[in-house]
Amino acid sequence: MIRDTAAEIFGAPVRLFGSRLDDSARGGDIDLYVETQLSPEEAEARRLRMLARLARLLGDRKIDLVVKTPGGDLPIHEVAGREGRVL
Repeated sequence: MIRDTAAEIFGAPVRLFGSRLDDSARGGDIDLYVETQLSPEEAEARRLRMLARLARLLGDRKIDLVVKTPGGDLPIHEVAGREGRVL
């Protein structure tokens, strides 16, 4: 469901990172990471669209969606890219 939504909205793979990768941890938010070549403005519009779609599909869950655009290097991008698993 998440993978298909990311493919439809971003045309890119999505990575799961953070506490959901730890089987011993329970609960927590769903941390997702997408890399795109879109402009920051277009990427933000699509990020919001994807969050709205996932809220309808998954219900009331805390979802963080981090989107990296060209030139937008932040420490969280490096961590999510290195530790995240492609869905």
